[in-house]
Amino acid sequence: MKFNTKTIHGGQKHDPSTGAVMPPIYQTSTFAQKSPGQHQGYEYSRGENPTRSALENALASIEGGVAGFAFGSGLAAIDGVLKLFAPGDEIIAMDDLYGGSYRLFTRVYQKYGLVFHFVDMTNVDAVLEKMNDKTKMIWIETPTNPLMKVVDIEAVATKTKAINPEVFVAVDNTFASPYLQRPIELGADIVMHSATKYLGGHSDLVAGAIVVNSQQLAKDVHFNLFATGGILGPQDSYLVLRGIKTLAVRMDRHCANGIKVAEFLDAHPKVDQVYYPGLPSHPQHEIAKKQMKDFGGMVTFTLKSAKKEDAFTILENLHVFTLAESLGGVESLANHPATMTHASIPADKRAEIGITDDLIRLSVGIEDIEDLIEDLKQTLDRV
Repeated sequence: MKFNTKTIHGGQKHDPSTGAVMPPIYQTSTFAQKSPGQHQGYEYSRGENPTRSALENALASIEGGVAGFAFGSGLAAIDGVLKLFAPGDEIIAMDDLYGGSYRLFTRVYQKYGLVFHFVDMTNVDAVLEKMNDKTKMIWIETPTNPLMKVVDIEAVATKTKAINPEVFVAVDNTFASPYLQRPIELGADIVMHSATKYLGGHSDLVAGAIVVNSQQLAKDVHFNLFATGGILGPQDSYLVLRGIKTLAVRMDRHCANGIKVAEFLDAHPKVDQVYYPGLPSHPQHEIAKKQMKDFGGMVTFTLKSAKKEDAFTILENLHVFTLAESLGGVESLANHPATMTHASIPADKRAEIGITDDLIRLSVGIEDIEDLIEDLKQTLDRV
């Protein structure tokens, strides 16, 4: 199947009891057994639920993996991966990444003995320099949140596995979605999504997803999901599956609007820098062209005034864009990373990475582009 067909049919079967085209919402905690241990594949919904199984099959199909797993949130999904490791194990992570990921790494798992090294993975040599015999995983985020850096997944995977084939390469693919980028095809072992975002696509659920490339990883991740209980419920599983069916058509519109917003901002006299991999000026534009189908709907920019109060004025006076956390929904959202999504990162660390107080992140939705441009124009005129 081609990708668009997979979003509709990949890994899916009509309900065997009724022929229902869409999988039913199996709102049940337990399943009847004919005799102790004799069941029809389902015992208890923490372990398996038919609605969640339908979603997990779809996730594996669209990412090209061996198996998929649906968690209660993106952070729960990351947690399910980190539980693969033991105290003393080391993880090399991207320096620019979602604030919640940084918080989970540094304020939770460091307490339990995992060691994290944060490096700029746009320089593959920086990753290799941190590798040693305790390195167990490379955690890539690309494009990154919020600075839109692009990491060459294939180069990182090839070079790190040449040193140690047992090291896992994991990719947070949330910003790209499987429609634009499939890390397993580029050498990754694990792909993570905040399914809250583009996979769900309608800002009406919270969910996470993991897709893996081997049966052993599938067994280990499933154990963590089952044993610690961070599952996605059947109602939200149904909603993510519904969102996946329109992923391709939505992403085409996000991308078409995203580049136009980026070009408008890039030409605006009050805008200093625009971070968008679709712009030829982006430092990793050629890498993005190589490993992504298109460039997505996330755009970040700074102001020539470099003033936090100007950023706030812009954000407070938007009419079509909504000032809110999250991203990837059909509606356009605006965010102030230093105050909102990345506030959990210490100020000195934010400054070191480049998350300044005048930085604004946009999740460009699927509205008419003329309305989005006019909204940005009228609010930029106020500063």
